[in-house]
Amino acid sequence: MSYTIALAGKGGTGKTTIAALLVRLIKEAGLGSVLAVDADPNSNLAESLGVEVKETIGDILDQVAAHPDKIPQGWTKDRFVEYRVQSAVQEEDGFDIITMGKPEGPGCYCYVNNILRSVMSKLTDDYDFVVMDNEAGLEHLSRRTTRSADVLLVISDATGVGLKAAARIALLVGQLGIKARAKQLIINRWNGKMEKEKLEALGLQYIGNLPLDEEIAKISLNGTSLWKLETDSLSLRALNKIWGEIKNGN
Repeated sequence: MSYTIALAGKGGTGKTTIAALLVRLIKEAGLGSVLAVDADPNSNLAESLGVEVKETIGDILDQVAAHPDKIPQGWTKDRFVEYRVQSAVQEEDGFDIITMGKPEGPGCYCYVNNILRSVMSKLTDDYDFVVMDNEAGLEHLSRRTTRSADVLLVISDATGVGLKAAARIALLVGQLGIKARAKQLIINRWNGKMEKEKLEALGLQYIGNLPLDEEIAKISLNGTSLWKLETDSLSLRALNKIWGEIKNGN
């Protein structure tokens, strides 16, 4: 059974960066196999990990929904979708990654989405860890196309807008009935102090912050991957300090 860490937060808070850093932390610490799932059509998890996406799940759904006649003779639709999803997993050095993307075509996706739920459940169970970068609306969790999370990790900056978005995500989790053993909050790019009680009033467990890291800003500006980040960087050191709470879901 895999341990799933699902990240969410409004755009610009750095959740994709933190998702990529978690993948790096798990790999470099030798904690087990890890699958990175880019479930945010607007994010760049693969790019942050230095990977060029070859095919998305959205591409596959488009093709199957619009052209069911293209399924090979003797194959069921279930088997064909499972095969295509498995083939979309990209094997990298020390981690695998799959990009969900977003269906764009006019076809009917109800049936293939039902198949996708089953396929993704089987796929994620093959790994020790799954790190899932979600959009703020938690679409794939809400539609159950991916399994419920062990830890929902909400990323915010220290702005009022970011914190309000974090509170809305916490509320959305309850409304959608999404199961998560722990709902945690990380404040990103913050070097000051915040009142823990005030943060936990948002409906999330505040576990710490990641400071403003100029090295990450440079990497982002240059368009290079986060593997270029020094091991003793501010962000990696801070993430290592709170890893125990993320891993244990406390």
